[in-house]
Formats: sequence, structure tokens, C-alpha cells
Amino acid sequence: MADESWRVPVPVQELAAGVEEPPSRYVQREQDRPGRLLLAADMPEPLPVVDLGRLPAADEAAKLLAALQTWGLFMVTNHGISASLMGDVMSVSREFFRQPLEEKLKCSNLKEGKRFQLDGYGADPVMSQDQILDWNDRLHLQVEPEDERNVAQWPEHPESFRDVVHEYASETKRMRDTILQAMARILELDEGYFINQIGDKAQAHARFNYYPPCPRPELVFGIKPHSDATALTVLLVDKDVGGLQVLRDGLWYNVPVMSNTLLINLGDALEIMSNGIFKSPVHRVVTNAEKERISLAMFYAVDGETMLEPASGLLDEKRPARYRRIKAKDFIAALQEHFSKGMRIVETLKI
Repeated sequence: MADESWRVPVPVQELAAGVEEPPSRYVQREQDRPGRLLLAADMPEPLPVVDLGRLPAADEAAKLLAALQTWGLFMVTNHGISASLMGDVMSVSREFFRQPLEEKLKCSNLKEGKRFQLDGYGADPVMSQDQILDWNDRLHLQVEPEDERNVAQWPEHPESFRDVVHEYASETKRMRDTILQAMARILELDEGYFINQIGDKAQAHARFNYYPPCPRPELVFGIKPHSDATALTVLLVDKDVGGLQVLRDGLWYNVPVMSNTLLINLGDALEIMSNGIFKSPVHRVVTNAEKERISLAMFYAVDGETMLEPASGLLDEKRPARYRRIKAKDFIAALQEHFSKGMRIVETLKI
């Protein structure tokens, strides 16, 4: 039987503690390396900050539209999630990753030590021996629909983890609906259009990312350049350590961090449904030589049986469809292979 140990990489947190150079399977090809990452530019104008409490107001809606057409990324304030809950989420995340490896492996994403499943602790699936790996460990948990949660994969330690994540997921789902309604209004669609398209049984996943310090951050990516395939991502980032960068007009920009704000990232599914009016941004994470970094991404997907296609209310003779139709589950099924190769699946659907 062929040796397939390459499919199960050592947790990066364990590697980082004992190497002076990142192993070769993490090192990017020379032309793809972050290299000049420290020279990534600050944004030419401030990243839009949208006050969710004022969102029906014309000026807030205009800020939201500008953000969705340019960066595909914006910050939200007055979102109704308390600073203490956000702090608790980051605290239980950090506590989880700081546990001994054997404790974390109780939530392993490998069945019988070799068969990958989405939920659990570990690495993203390794599709081929020559795949270049990202410098991060992650804990991935399905949070929606609530009755489909695989609670056996949810950490028991720290003890407050499950309650804190449950509360936070409930709050971010509420916020998701507020934002999706505002997006529909901007496009002069029915307010519930995007929520209805996503459906009652749509999945949502929490991805806790841990980026250990890297001895040669110019050679690796924390997460390689990609766009999110989902509808919307709610991102809670480390307030002390940056690393998220976004691509615009061929240049990489550092995404700033503000206390008590959340980052909203548009996904490919909404780029398709908006017929390209809204942009799903390509982004990446770079590492730090001295400091660890933690983030939590809440990915809100579209129900697998939904047909992803531009909204009919946005199409006419002068505005033809710019994307081919595809069932959401087929779109997601092709995602991992494209991601492992550093490719965007949404690009294959453009007409």
C-alpha cells in the first residue's frame, strides 16, 4: 500500500515550536511568495465603516454600496454584539489552541486518523503531495442549522466554549440578516430576496484560525490568496496582531483593525446573485515572526439545493447575465480542489 502520510501534516503549532526554517511543503514558489509583504500598502482611503443601527438611512446605504462595489469588505459598528461577548469568543479560542496537542486531538477532523471530515481540529484537506500548505491550524465547526451540529466535535474545554460560541453564532446570524436585507434594498430587490435564496436549511460554519509565529514569514502564507465561496463572512480578528490583506486593482493592502468592530466579507455566491455588481474580494493572511494570531470567521453559505444565478430583477436586454447557473452544492463541491491550487472557482462561471 502506498505511503499517504503526506495527507496528514503535523499541526503547524507543533512545527513552529522547533524549526528555524519552515518545511519545504509550506514554502511558496518564488514568484508567489509574500516577500515584500511588509511593504503592502495602507489603503488609499479608509475602509468603509457602516453603522448597522443607521443602515436604513440613505448615507449609510451609500457607504455600504460603495464598499460592496470596491473593496467587497467593510467594517460594522453598532452591530449589537457586546464587546464582552467578542472578548469571550477570542478568549475561549485562544484557550483551546493553547491546550496540549492530545486534548485538541479529541476534536480531530480525521476519522480513524486518516479520513478527512470538515468538522474538527486539524488542517485543511491535503489534495496532492505537491500542494503547498498554509501556515495555520484550524478548528472548523458547523453551527447552522442548529439541529445538524456535530456537537461531539465541539471542544469540552474550555468549559465555557460551547455556550460562548452558541451565543455568538446566534448574534452573527441576526446581523447577517440585517446586512442581507440592506443589500437587497440597495439593488431594489425585495428586502427578503437574498435571505430567501439562502434558505432555511443553509449551512453556516465557524472557522477558528490559529497562526503560530513563523521564522520566515516572507516565504509562507497564513492562508493563501482566495475568495470566500459562501454568501457572507463575518470576521472577528485579533485586535493586537494584523495579517489580513486584500487585493484591489492588482495591489495588496493591509486591512486595519478597530476595536469592537467586525469585518464583513462578501462571498462568491453574492457576487453571482448580484450579477457582479457586488465584488467578492481576493484576500490572504500573512504571518508574523514573533507573535501568534487568532481569528474567527463565520461563513454563511447558500442552501445546497439553491440554484446560484444572477437575480432576474437585475437582468434586462442591456444587462445580460454575467455568470452561468450552477447548483450551490456543486459549486461548493468544486471549491476545495480550486482552493488547493490557488484558483477561484467563480472565475470559471463568468460568461
